[in-house]
Parts: sequence; structure tokens; C-alpha cells
Amino acid sequence: MGPPVGPPEPALSRLGAPPRPVRCMASSGSGDGGFSRPQSIDEAPMPLYSWPDKKIRVFLHFASEFMSFHAFCLYVGQLRPRVCILGGGFGGLYTALRLESLVWPGNNKPQVMLVDQSDRFVFKPMLYELLSGEVDVWEIAPYFTELLKNTSVQFVKDSVKLLRPSDHLRREPGVSCTGGVVHLESGTVVEYDWYDARLVLALGAEAKIDVVPGSAEYALPFTTLEHALKVESELKMLERRRFGKKSPPIQVAIVGLGYSGVELAATISERLKNTGTVKAINFQTTICPNAPPGNREAALKKIKKLLFPTSVFGATSSPKTIVLESQNIQLFLGYSVNCIREVYASEDSGSMVADAKVGGDDKKLVLELQAAQRGLQSQVLEADLVLWTVGSQSQILRLQPPDAPYVIPLNGRGQVETEETLQVKGHPRTFAIGDSAALRDPSGKFLPANAQVAFQQADFAGWNLWAAINDRPLLPFRFQNLGEMMTLGRNDAAITANFIEGLTLEGPVGHAARKLVYCLRMPTDEHRVKVGVSWLAKGAVDSLASLQTAAPVGAEAAVGPDVREFMDRTWRFVFPGSLGLDDPNVNPFVTDEARAAVARIPCERVLVCVAEDDVLLKERGLWYARELRASGYAGEIELFESKGVGHAFQFDQLGSGEGVRLQERLVEFIKK
Repeated sequence: MGPPVGPPEPALSRLGAPPRPVRCMASSGSGDGGFSRPQSIDEAPMPLYSWPDKKIRVFLHFASEFMSFHAFCLYVGQLRPRVCILGGGFGGLYTALRLESLVWPGNNKPQVMLVDQSDRFVFKPMLYELLSGEVDVWEIAPYFTELLKNTSVQFVKDSVKLLRPSDHLRREPGVSCTGGVVHLESGTVVEYDWYDARLVLALGAEAKIDVVPGSAEYALPFTTLEHALKVESELKMLERRRFGKKSPPIQVAIVGLGYSGVELAATISERLKNTGTVKAINFQTTICPNAPPGNREAALKKIKKLLFPTSVFGATSSPKTIVLESQNIQLFLGYSVNCIREVYASEDSGSMVADAKVGGDDKKLVLELQAAQRGLQSQVLEADLVLWTVGSQSQILRLQPPDAPYVIPLNGRGQVETEETLQVKGHPRTFAIGDSAALRDPSGKFLPANAQVAFQQADFAGWNLWAAINDRPLLPFRFQNLGEMMTLGRNDAAITANFIEGLTLEGPVGHAARKLVYCLRMPTDEHRVKVGVSWLAKGAVDSLASLQTAAPVGAEAAVGPDVREFMDRTWRFVFPGSLGLDDPNVNPFVTDEARAAVARIPCERVLVCVAEDDVLLKERGLWYARELRASGYAGEIELFESKGVGHAFQFDQLGSGEGVRLQERLVEFIKK
């Protein structure tokens, strides 16, 4: 690649650009699928991302020295600004959509490129609902291609490897006017190389899991969709292995009791019910220390303590009261995790003694807790699953070039130092938003790293990009704290609104309000409608089920609530996300409308199978046959009873007398 060339200085000056040479990269022709390689002798060729107007820029590179000023202006007028956005979270995606929604004069609408390592946008505040079964993956993690299909935004699935900004060198003589380049993990190089190009850093933060010995090996974070799906998989595996009344309880340890830790504890404890225990550990002697009092008190109510020591609310109490326990939640307040390891020989932690390292399905993890408060004693906890919710780190530090490690100014937490306009200090063509940026409120405190801040920053970033490209004044960012929300399990949440002092919505009302707000905050109108319809349908089903009485059927009244709870839990295990025995998908006679629908099922015969010695399901099967007949079903209802056995279907004893008899009856029924 030869030295920089360009039109005479007056040409650029009259176009509003400062006097400096122009640098353009020559690239090969077509057939490269959107990527091209520069012609270089001194270094190995690298694939360059091909912006839509690259051919015009390459033409200007070669022809600018020979064309007239008016011809040069004609071609430059066809060029569009470039905006490269790194990170597709709330900050990055919503900035791209904001740019798309603005009205652009002339040919100033920028070419927008969005880069993210995932192919899905993740609505992170609702990851907990994946564990409770309230939402589907597509609702809170839609594909970028689906969200951007009606826009001009170009999405690239890749990871950022290196940042090389050069807009801080713009005033030095003989230096290119390029804004810089971005190196991706795939080897592709993205240039934002014209005077009207901009870069947006919206990479967010990543979980800092390698904090204590064993945390990286044995603990799971909960910050991404992949993390949530991994936790869901681990919980399902434990539920399968520990299924049955004689199985030991599932033990889940959660490190950290900020918002994420409390929301996880509430969601998982509600899911496990009496089949497991959640052990939550926090360094401080309170939960959600940065939450409004209303949200913190709502979280404490959810844990259902019989007696709370005042230390939970931030006061001082006896050291013996720092460990709190409810039916299936234990709080260890004032403790830090010293290490996490698997069980080893001669380990003695109360009820746990191991002769050798445990492997296979019965593997256990041990957390050694160190007292962080005077007077407390160290603890050793046993767990099947450890979730880590404390600590995060910015990605910007590792993306800086090794020969210029401080080219992007960072604070002590690794966040980018920015101006009030969200521009990086010393880099007028680079913006930073979300968890990547270090911004303070008027009192001097750092803004929280949450979706509300990133959402508002995206709105300002989009406007300031418009203003910068159109030579208008930029606006200083001002955060408006509208309140805070948290989920506390299925059909339960807490919302504290800042614009109404003292107002906290809790329980089902808070849950409904939270989902409504988040539905309105979905990225696009089309996705809002899809999600809204889906949630309304699910809400209708849940409402019908809640109106349905849980009256026992037949022998269910005699065997007691424990057996009914066991059977209810069994069905929820077989049908994840259902409401148990009273789910309309299980009990089709919830309402008159559902009963009428059952009466119209398009089949001529129904065979109901029960077992003579089934103490519970026999009565439900007979009840089902009676209800089907009472619904007005016009077909034939047949009843088959297996004699002397406790289960109707003999899958494990197909060769037995009743097994053969059942198979013969099924064949006869099908052949009719």
C-alpha cells in the first residue's frame, strides 16, 4: 500500500474537514462476500470489512489528484458517514436503532455497523424468568437479524480483539485523518477512516469469576444467556437425579446478595420448594445494600423469616444472629468465600464426611467461608451447585494495543473516562456508553451499571452522533433515575418508583407492572407486539389456573397434602413450566369454555386406563372419565383397570400378566 494521497487541501477545507491528508484503503473487487483485502507488499494481507460506499472511496483514492475540485465535491457528496458500534447490549443496539429513527438531512444518514460476539440480543433483567419458566428464549433473546431486518444497520457476529483509535492525533501534521481501526477475532479489520466516521464503545462488562481458589473451576456466573441456559441445565440435571421423597435435598449456594443474588435466590428457592435449599452468602450484613428501602423490605418479606435481626436492615446485632434460615433459604451475612473445592478424604463438616474424593453423580462442592465481621466463626458449606454474582470487569483494558496500552483513558475500575457528551476524553470521534463508560451523577457517585442507565445513554449517544455529523452542538448526558425493579419469583416482584416518594409495588401487582415496563422497553415495535401477545396468552392461562380450586379428587383428600404436592411436583417435572395438577393443559375441565372444547375433540372413542391399587391416580382417572362424559362428549368412553398393581402402564414389566393384558387391550382398542 502506497503513501496517503488525496485531493488538494482546499477541497477538503471547503467541505468542512480540517486541513489534513486523506487516507483510504484500496481493496479488491467483488465476490468476497462483503470483505476485501488491501494490496500490501510490506505486510500480510488482512481482510477488510467492506462498507457499502467503499468503491467510491477507492475511486477517490486513485483519482483525487487528477479530478477538478467540483468533480471531487460531486463524488464526496455521495459518501455517507460511518458509525461502528461495538457491543449489542442495551447501549449498542438501542443506539443503532436510535440512529435509524432520526431524520437525516441530505445524504448524511450514516452507514451503521453493529458488532457483537453473540447472534442474539439479550434482555438481561429477565434472565431469571428463564429459570422460573415464565418466558421463552425467543422473547428475551431475539436474533439481531430479526430485530434489524427492517433497518439499514449491518450486523456482524464477531468478537473484538484490538482497538487502534487515532482520532487523538488529528492535529499533528502529516498524520492521517483516519478515525482508527478495529481488529476482530476473525482477522477482519474494520476502518472508520473518514472525517465523519464515529466509533461507539458499548462492550459492557464481563463476569469476574476467577476471584478465589476454585471459583473459576466450580462456580457459574449469571450474566449472559449462555450462563442462564447452563444454570437451567444444571438445575434440571439435579432435579432428575434427586427425584423422589427419599433423595437428599438439592443444595444451591449463591455468592453475593446484591440485586442479582437476591433475584436468583428468590427464583431458585421458589422453584425447588421443599426439594432443596438455597444458601446465600454476602460480605455485608444486609441484602441489596444499594437498593431502595422498599425493594429491600420486599425482598426480605419474600424470604419469609419468622424473625429478622436488625443487622439485615443495616444495624448491629449479636454475631449469633447473622446466619438466618427459613424453610429453604439460608442467609450467611458477614461472610466471604475463602475457596471452593470438591470433597476430599477426611473432610469433616458436621454431617459431611467423605472417605475419598467423590465423583460421578454424587459429587459435592465445599465452600469455606471466612468471617468478615468480628465475633463470627468460620463456616464450611456443602453445595451441589455454586452461582457467583459478585464482581465484574471491563473489556476495554485487554483490547488496548500493546504498544500503546493507555491510548484510551481508563479509570481504576477499567472503565473509559468520558466527557459529559459521552465522548471519550481526548477522542472526539469515539463515544463510550453502558458498563464501558465511567460517568458520575451530580453528587459525584458513579452511575450504576444497569439497563436503565445504558438505555438512557443510548438515546443521548444517538442524538449526539446525529449532532456531531451535522455540525450541531452536543448535549450533556443527564441520568434520570426512574426507579428500580426486581423479580422475586413467579408472579412476584418489587418496584420502587422515584417519581412518587415512598411508593413500592409488590407481589402480583409489582410483577404485572414490571413485565409491562419491560415489554414496552423491548427493542422494536414488532417484537413488543409479539412478546406482549405471548405474555397476555400465558397470563390468561395462569389466571384461569389460579381461579380453579385446588380441591382434591377422590382419594387425594385421604392421602393428605404431602402426597398431592408430590404428584403435583411430579407433573411439573414431566411438563416443565406447567402449573402442576391444576394446569389447564393437564386438567381440561378448568372452565366451561374448556369443557366445551373437550366435548368437541375429533375422535370417536377414548380409552381411560387406571390401576386397581393406585392410591391416587386411579381416582383422578375415574374422575376424568366422569367429567368427559358430563361434558357432552358424544363418543364412546371405555375404561380399563389393571388388577392387583399400583400403576396402569407396565412399561418395566411388559412380559407380566397385567402387562400382556394391557397390550392386548390396546391392540383391540386401536383395531376397532
